[in-house]
Amino acid sequence: MADEHHEDHGNTLAGWFLTLSWIVVWTAAALMIMLIDQDVVLWSTVALGLSIVCAAVAGIMKKVGLGRRHPRPTPLTREEWEAQRSGADAGTAASDEAEEADAQSHASEEASGEKAAAR
Repeated sequence: MADEHHEDHGNTLAGWFLTLSWIVVWTAAALMIMLIDQDVVLWSTVALGLSIVCAAVAGIMKKVGLGRRHPRPTPLTREEWEAQRSGADAGTAASDEAEEADAQSHASEEASGEKAAAR
């Protein structure tokens, strides 16, 4: 259920907007605390409020179509990975056998061609 409510913006315009806006907001709040006014609670509250507004804007951007359009890819389970791996190993073994057969037939063709040239 937590995944259903998670805002996954991905590597999209909405995601970059959210990332960069939070960097700007929290950097500005830190500078305000250090340079202008040392009221940490005030500027942290302002930064938190602006962060929430930026998150809402990023959510709207996502709904408009500037976010992830496809579901997030999920990693393979161990069973799926092992099945895929064993299939790849079987495919590799089959291709190795095919290459050996090709090499043997090529060698036999060369040998027969040498015999024909020697006659």
